[in-house]
Amino acid sequence: MITCFIRYEIDPFKKEEFAAYCRTWGEVIPRCGADLIGYFGPHEGSATTAYGVYNIESLAAYEAYRTRLLADPLGRENYAFARKERFILNENRIFLKNVSSPTGRD
Repeated sequence: MITCFIRYEIDPFKKEEFAAYCRTWGEVIPRCGADLIGYFGPHEGSATTAYGVYNIESLAAYEAYRTRLLADPLGRENYAFARKERFILNENRIFLKNVSSPTGRD
């Protein structure tokens, strides 16, 4: 299992548009095959940094997932919404592997 962390730089005056974009992914991403942990928007501190996080089986599974995501009508609509509204200024993704487990849990 790998986890995709997407770091966004967003327009601080378009946080509501970004939130709407995230809510749509909350429906589309699981339907297309990834385990969405969530999207996290600015609350305190930076007004421009946000994250999206989801788990996926492997990089090969990620490639198949991306194909499904791009073919999904609501996914295509969401990408078009982001392009039109221009609330995402920068987007970076990294894939990490969990190398620890919580300790001290009974």
